Parts: sequence; structure tokens; C-alpha cells
Amino acid sequence: MKLIFEQSHPGHRSHFLPASDVPAAALPEDLARASALDLPELTESELARHYEALAQQVHGVNKGFYPLGSCTMKYNPRIDEDAAALPGFTGVHPLQSETTSRGCREVLRQAEERLTAVTGMDRMTFQPAAGAHGEYMGLLLIKAYHERRGDKNRTKVLVPDSAHGTNPASAAMCGYQVVSIPSDANGLVDLEKLREAAGPDTAALMLTNPNTVGLFDPNILEITRIVHQAGGLCYYDGANLNAIMGWARPGDMGFDVVHLNLHKTFATPHGGGGPGSGPVGCKAFLAGFLPGSALATGGEAPCQVRAFHGNFLVVVKALAYLDTLGGEGIREAAAQAVLNANYLMHLLRDGGYPMAFDHTCMHEFVITLEKLKHEKDVSALDVAKALLDHGMHPPTMYFPLIVHEALMVEPTETESKESLEAAAESYLEVLAEANENPADMHSRPLHTYVRRLDEVTAARSPIVKYEAPSA
Repeated sequence: MKLIFEQSHPGHRSHFLPASDVPAAALPEDLARASALDLPELTESELARHYEALAQQVHGVNKGFYPLGSCTMKYNPRIDEDAAALPGFTGVHPLQSETTSRGCREVLRQAEERLTAVTGMDRMTFQPAAGAHGEYMGLLLIKAYHERRGDKNRTKVLVPDSAHGTNPASAAMCGYQVVSIPSDANGLVDLEKLREAAGPDTAALMLTNPNTVGLFDPNILEITRIVHQAGGLCYYDGANLNAIMGWARPGDMGFDVVHLNLHKTFATPHGGGGPGSGPVGCKAFLAGFLPGSALATGGEAPCQVRAFHGNFLVVVKALAYLDTLGGEGIREAAAQAVLNANYLMHLLRDGGYPMAFDHTCMHEFVITLEKLKHEKDVSALDVAKALLDHGMHPPTMYFPLIVHEALMVEPTETESKESLEAAAESYLEVLAEANENPADMHSRPLHTYVRRLDEVTAARSPIVKYEAPSA
């Protein structure tokens, strides 16, 4: 397929501006471009066909199965998009007076009310633009708390070895030393190693529960007690909240701070660079460190991470989602997510896929293909590429790092029993092919728009911009 610049023809137009009814004014010479702006020139029909062709190449939840582990790629109701498209929400400006933005402020108030109830927190801010941004703010809250108390010797953040990679990155950005806590044989936090690591230099523990291998840690109350007893605070990564919303609350588990991914759990489409939203909730004793908007505070608060109230329309979608489902609907969604994951896990396990941790899972499970790689030289990457030929998105590969040749599968609550069974059939066909014709697996996929890419060259020498041919 040609790039849009390659389809350009001089003189083609898709929009015509009316003649100017005001005198022309030239830009100051120091602001003018040295050369004309090089933009593609296409008719409206050419433009429409270009984007339709692109859309046909894209795989999304509205097109097929999308079990991307830990990312909760679920179908989102269109009513939430309709709510966010209302003119009163799309046309608002953050500098409007309070009297002309009361509806939007009420959205923020109600969203805070609903989400603090779901998480067991007391207050919440919607400033952060994404999950990792929320992690950063959450740690800033914890750092401000320790510094206010004059406890400046708390320099370490404890992070399980199965954590999302953004956890240690966020801690390091806040100036903390990261201490990795190993998992035990069951894929859970090793309590003895945690006790050894927690001490007077512990600022916080960052934890996801259920964790990245899809297991709810039964020792969670003991884990948070150990950290609190050492004087540290407990931070909850909300990436996997989809499995427990309405059933268990981080605040009741002993967590002091939580971030949510509205773009995973609460109805905003995930992926493609955004938009995201990573609101941060906290217990009352940390609420004084939360920022208002830049306008409300009259300057930057200690934990200010951006201006105003974050990605507001994402919050609108989340509120519409919460109010549509209600308390019982939220519980049902989580229960269905767990049921779907366990059903698919059993279908695949019974068909020959080895599980990294063969327990009842929560929202996701992890397959290990280490034996297949050793015996047949078929890797997790080969299996994932082969699944593309079956019209589905592959699961997460090679994560978490504690599982060799890992495939992490999260089917989500919006998949039907029939779609799970169809997906399992495809997975089993791929496994059979891997055992019978392993050499053929290295050339998969065969029927996608683009065949297997040279990923090493793409990573080392990426082409990130279009270079127009010289005249």
C-alpha cells in the first residue's frame, strides 16, 4: 500500500476555503517558513479510500479476538462514546468560570465518588494522563508524605520481580532505589524475602493484585502489614482491577495509594497511543498532597504532574460506564472476566498447553512454551505469529520475565463462550502444527497483509519518518 504522500497529485483538493473577507496580513519575516509546507494533495474520495484501506489492515476488538494479557482489550459500549461526544463536554475550556462549567465539574465529582467507592480510597485526582503517569504521581504523594514527616532516610521502593516494567521505572524517576522482591514457587510474593527487605529505609511497596501471572495473592493482608510495620506505604497498581472490581477493594487490603487505568478497566478504547487516563486515589492522610488544577492552586502543587484535570473526556466515558452497569453490573463484569479466563485456560491446558502456574486464575493466565522451544525449536514468538493467520491478535509474549517462553492470555468478560471455544480451537491447531511441522512455524504468518517482519533490523534501524524524493 502506498503512503499518503506517495498518492499525492498536485492540484488535487478535498476542501475549498471561501475567499477571505478581511485584509490579508503577512507573517513577520522571522516567523515565516523558508520553504513551502509539503503536504499531500488528494481528493475527498482518495482520502476516504486511503483511510478505509488502513482500517481494513487494523485488528481491534470490534473485528476479532484480542486476548492481550494485562491490557484488558475488551469491547467498550458505544453509549460511552456518545456521552463523551456531547457538545457540552467537547466544547468546554479548562479556563472557563465555575458557573459555566458546573456540569463538567459535576462529572469529576461523581466520577471521584464512584471510583473511590470501588477502590476503597478517600480522595482521587484525575490529573495523570496514563497508568505510568499515575504511578509517578502516586510515588510523589508517598515521597511528599515521608518528607513532610522529616523521614528522609526512606530511599527504597520494593517491587516484585513479576511487576509491570513501569513500576521500577517510575520509582527510579522519583529518585528511589528499586529493590526486587522474588516470587515464590507459586508465583506469589515470597514473604520471607519481603520481611528481609522491609526496613527503616523502605519508602513503599508497589504491587499489582491480582499479579501479572493472573493470581490473587492470599497473603495480601500480611504483605501490607509487613510494609506498614516497617514504616513504609503500600501502592496499588490498578492495571488488573478488571478482575476484582466490585468484589475486593485495594483500600481494604491495606493499600494507601492506588492508580487506575480508565483506558483498560472503565470503557475507553485502549492502545494506539491513547487517549489514556490514570487517576490516583489515596487515603485521607495523603489527601492534602493531591493537586487541584493549576488554576485552583495558583501554581504548581508538590505533586502536580500536568495542568488542570487531565483527559476529561476519558473520565466522562468512565462515569457513563459505571452508571450504566451500576454496582451489580461491575461485579458481574469482573466475575465474567475471571470465568472466561479459567474456561479458556482449561480448554488450552487439556489440549496440551502447559501452564506456568497451574492454579485457578483470575483474569489472565500464563502459558510456558519452554519445553516446546527446547524439543521442537518453536518459540513463543513463532506460536504468536501463527495465531495471526487465524484472524486474532496474539497474547502478550515473553512477559512476565519470571516465566520462560511466556504467553500471557486475557480473554476479558466481553467474549462469549462460543468465541472462547473458537479461539481455543485455533490455539490447539497451532500447537498441533508446531509439533508436527516445527520448521514451518518459523515462516508464519502466511496470510496477513504483511508477512513476518525483520524485527531486529526494525528495532535497530527504524524508519520513523517519510523522506520525500528530491526534485
